[in-house]
Amino acid sequence: MFIDKVEIHIKAGNGGNGCVAFHREKYVAEGGPSGGDGGRGGDIVFKVDEGTNTLLAFRYRRKFVAANGGDGMTEKFHGKNAEDLVIMVPPGTIIKDAATGRVLKDMSATVHTEPGMSEEEVAEIHAGSDDELLVREKPESRTRVTYEPYVCLKGGRGGWGNQHFATPTRQIPRFAKPGQKGEEMDVILELKMLADVGLIGFPNVGKSSLLSVISSARPRIANYHFTTLEPQLGVVSTGEGRGFTCADIPGLIEGAAEGAGLGHDFLRHVDRCRLLVHVVDVSGSEGRDPIDDIKKINSELERYSPELASRPQIVAANKVDILPEDADLSAFESFVKDELGCELFYISAATRKGVDELIHRVAERLEELPPMKIYETEEAPEPEIKTKSRDFTVKNVNGEYVVEGEWLQELIESINFSDYESTSYFQRMLRQYGVIDALTEKGCEDGDTVHIYDVEFDFIR
Repeated sequence: MFIDKVEIHIKAGNGGNGCVAFHREKYVAEGGPSGGDGGRGGDIVFKVDEGTNTLLAFRYRRKFVAANGGDGMTEKFHGKNAEDLVIMVPPGTIIKDAATGRVLKDMSATVHTEPGMSEEEVAEIHAGSDDELLVREKPESRTRVTYEPYVCLKGGRGGWGNQHFATPTRQIPRFAKPGQKGEEMDVILELKMLADVGLIGFPNVGKSSLLSVISSARPRIANYHFTTLEPQLGVVSTGEGRGFTCADIPGLIEGAAEGAGLGHDFLRHVDRCRLLVHVVDVSGSEGRDPIDDIKKINSELERYSPELASRPQIVAANKVDILPEDADLSAFESFVKDELGCELFYISAATRKGVDELIHRVAERLEELPPMKIYETEEAPEPEIKTKSRDFTVKNVNGEYVVEGEWLQELIESINFSDYESTSYFQRMLRQYGVIDALTEKGCEDGDTVHIYDVEFDFIR
């Protein structure tokens, strides 16, 4: 089964909690705090699996949660850092934020070009050798293709052990900091196949047959519509270690842009193609007009994406082996060459007539065209408030007081309200940074209810 779009829920691991412990040693009473820090939670990391071309692995598993970090231990031992959760996806997968549609990462290849060695570098390598050094032209640049992993979500940091809270006036802190929560979100995985050339056209015009004779791909071939139910990818060799990738895009019919047939599901796979080969049945074996077929398919491309419709095309007039001898193709040739401005090749996928000429011309055109489309990561919008200050706001809402501030939320996450000393530390921070005074100025009196995010308490001056 071919699946090319899924929505999944991912969550990074929580950081481990800090430890409350005290050093124990013979003849040493209350030897000081020795609670260790919690470990880091595991990250969510996406990596490319070059051996897959479908998102089928996500059909039954839609939730991915990384491991939590280990809690801190006694004697200042650090909790264990959790392992990252690695999610494997096919090449060409685009990761999007499900809430906003923002592109987070395009898991396509990164191409590194390295210059070849100069004659001086070659001479230096062979210096002192008895072998005859042949003076050659500078070798061609070397190309390396890699797939970079993508860290999508960061695990929470581990909490501090009580060793960090010792002061000259608080030498025996009996509280520690809990670990931070890992990041969490819903993402959409959308596969857009990595192909240089896309074969487009109506069903049963010979796209699969053409792909089978020019590459090692083995798509299903039969004399009925919608034989191909998923995009097929093949590698075409043009000799001397050169070639290109070619994809058979199935299911294109009139109305595909609105969901008719299978075309709407697979049009996204044409997005990356640098060149389109428009295959038509020039023999009219099914009673269709090749000119009308080209117009309808191009119209669907235009409705789906004007940019896609502007991609360069080569028209491959297939099934010339069953073309009637008295067939008049002058109107068809005039339409393709004059009105469309496209090159025209008469071929027969069944007998391979004209196929080699088509392949070589496609390879030549690809050398002239820009590289494959890569979706740029969209920057996240800046938050309205981004400050490390101690700013806060106090509001009276129906007789109850609401206090908000970025630093206050972080403070609450670090407090263990079941521990007396930790709660006392929270109260001191409110007094130190003016929250208590601000509440008093707003008219807050003893016994009034105060809300600070998820914490609710009675005000006591």
